[in-house]
Amino acid sequence: MFTDTHAHLNRLDLEKHDNDIQKALQIAKDANVHRIMAIMCDFDEYDGIQQIISTQIDGLTLGMSVGIHPCQDTINQVTAEKLIELANRENVWAIGETGLDYYWSKDFINEQKSSFSYHIHASQTLKKPIVVHTREARYDTIDILTAEKAEHGIIHCFTEDYDTAKKALDLGFYISLSGIVTFKNATDLQDVAKKLPLDRILIETDSPYLAPVPKRGKPNEPAFVPYVAEFLANLYQLPLEQFANITNQNFDNLLNQYV
Repeated sequence: MFTDTHAHLNRLDLEKHDNDIQKALQIAKDANVHRIMAIMCDFDEYDGIQQIISTQIDGLTLGMSVGIHPCQDTINQVTAEKLIELANRENVWAIGETGLDYYWSKDFINEQKSSFSYHIHASQTLKKPIVVHTREARYDTIDILTAEKAEHGIIHCFTEDYDTAKKALDLGFYISLSGIVTFKNATDLQDVAKKLPLDRILIETDSPYLAPVPKRGKPNEPAFVPYVAEFLANLYQLPLEQFANITNQNFDNLLNQYV
């Protein structure tokens, strides 16, 4: 069974599922996906994601994160108190997606840094892992995590070098790999992945983005996370079932770190 640790369920392309999220989730379950964490990126997504994760699919467990993506204008509205208020529910598993993104804009770097810190504080208060997005900001990302003594979370959709991975691992973070690792031109990332400790690896789709090979170019969805797992199992020369069990246990360990 597989865990998709990062999916934007409220943004899925549901056209081929008759615009029915329940059908998309059932297809994921039929693909042996038994757990999905739905990721929030802005305040106005909270209620919709809560509604989605209340969907009842036998054998499928759904949870969510609470956070504001660094590219959202509403990062100016972020406070640790507001995040804590929204995230203090059992079906909220993590804080984020947060972090730093200098690829799209460098106009609001200070606001991104402040928001990132507030998310870390909320994570520490609630003892829930933080989901970190970093793009063209690896040094500042690690510096802030270090300065704020963050030690409980995920570097999601990892595409950085091994030095960055090692620093995150040393802080206590898990590294989540997406469909990008399956791309033919992702040889550098594949080399990094080979060096990662198996007990700190997670898998994700980041759907509806970044569909893995052989679905590349199509709208991504949680049902495709087994392709990420299969590629990595081959990379590590492990049976697929064993690798799935490892990544499931890793996510259990992350969620239960302070239980």
